[in-house]
Amino acid sequence: MVFLAITPQGLADALEVAKANSSSVWCGSDAIGEAEYSTRHGTNLSRFIYPLSGQPRSVIEGAIDTISEHHPGETIWVESNVSS
Repeated sequence: MVFLAITPQGLADALEVAKANSSSVWCGSDAIGEAEYSTRHGTNLSRFIYPLSGQPRSVIEGAIDTISEHHPGETIWVESNVSS
Protein backbone atom coordinates (compact mmCIF):
# COMPACT_ATOMS: atom_id res chain seq x y z
CA MET A 1 0.00 0.00 0.00
CA VAL A 2 1.21 3.50 -0.87
CA PHE A 3 -0.16 6.80 0.41
CA LEU A 4 -0.29 10.05 -1.55
CA ALA A 5 -0.58 12.98 0.87
CA ILE A 6 -1.77 16.32 -0.45
CA THR A 7 -1.66 18.54 2.65
CA PRO A 8 0.70 18.83 5.64
CA GLN A 9 -1.96 17.29 7.92
CA GLY A 10 -2.58 14.50 5.42
CA LEU A 11 1.14 13.83 5.36
CA ALA A 12 1.28 13.63 9.16
CA ASP A 13 -1.69 11.22 9.15
CA ALA A 14 -0.24 9.08 6.34
CA LEU A 15 3.15 8.83 8.04
CA GLU A 16 1.48 7.72 11.26
CA VAL A 17 -0.50 4.97 9.51
CA ALA A 18 2.46 3.97 7.34
CA LYS A 19 4.62 3.43 10.41
CA ALA A 20 2.48 0.48 11.47
CA ASN A 21 2.89 -1.44 8.22
CA SER A 22 6.02 0.03 6.60
CA SER A 23 4.06 1.57 3.74
CA SER A 24 5.51 4.14 1.39
CA VAL A 25 4.30 7.74 1.48
CA TRP A 26 4.54 10.29 -1.31
CA CYS A 27 3.66 13.98 -1.08
CA GLY A 28 3.88 17.26 -2.93
CA SER A 29 6.34 20.04 -2.27
CA ASP A 30 3.67 21.99 -0.40
CA ALA A 31 3.10 19.20 2.17
CA ILE A 32 6.67 19.36 3.51
CA GLY A 33 9.43 21.84 2.82
CA GLU A 34 12.74 20.88 1.28
CA ALA A 35 14.70 21.57 4.47
CA GLU A 36 12.46 19.39 6.65
CA TYR A 37 12.30 16.67 3.99
CA SER A 38 16.08 16.48 3.76
CA THR A 39 16.36 15.86 7.52
CA ARG A 40 13.94 12.91 7.55
CA HIS A 41 15.72 9.61 7.98
CA GLY A 42 14.31 6.14 8.37
CA THR A 43 10.98 6.88 6.71
CA ASN A 44 9.83 5.66 3.34
CA LEU A 45 8.88 9.17 2.18
CA SER A 46 9.19 10.54 -1.36
CA ARG A 47 8.51 14.18 -2.26
CA PHE A 48 7.50 15.56 -5.63
CA ILE A 49 9.25 18.81 -6.57
CA TYR A 50 5.91 20.46 -7.35
CA PRO A 51 2.82 21.23 -5.23
CA LEU A 52 -0.30 19.07 -5.26
CA SER A 53 -2.77 21.01 -3.13
CA GLY A 54 -5.34 22.88 -5.20
CA GLN A 55 -3.96 21.53 -8.47
CA PRO A 56 -6.13 20.23 -11.30
CA ARG A 57 -7.04 16.57 -11.43
CA SER A 58 -4.51 16.02 -14.22
CA VAL A 59 -1.64 16.91 -11.87
CA ILE A 60 -2.85 14.41 -9.25
CA GLU A 61 -3.32 11.77 -11.95
CA GLY A 62 0.25 12.39 -13.13
CA ALA A 63 1.51 11.94 -9.59
CA ILE A 64 -0.43 8.68 -9.30
CA ASP A 65 1.08 7.48 -12.60
CA THR A 66 4.58 8.19 -11.27
CA ILE A 67 3.85 6.36 -8.02
CA SER A 68 2.49 3.41 -10.01
CA GLU A 69 5.75 3.22 -11.95
CA HIS A 70 7.73 3.00 -8.71
CA HIS A 71 5.28 0.68 -6.91
CA PRO A 72 3.71 -1.53 -9.60
CA GLY A 73 0.65 -3.47 -8.54
CA GLU A 74 0.30 -1.71 -5.19
CA THR A 75 -2.86 0.03 -4.01
CA ILE A 76 -2.48 3.82 -3.84
CA TRP A 77 -4.50 5.72 -1.25
CA VAL A 78 -4.99 9.38 -2.15
CA GLU A 79 -5.82 12.02 0.46
CA SER A 80 -9.12 13.72 -0.24
CA ASN A 81 -11.11 16.29 1.67
CA VAL A 82 -14.62 16.11 0.31
CA SER A 83 -17.09 18.55 1.77
CA SER A 84 -20.80 18.20 1.28
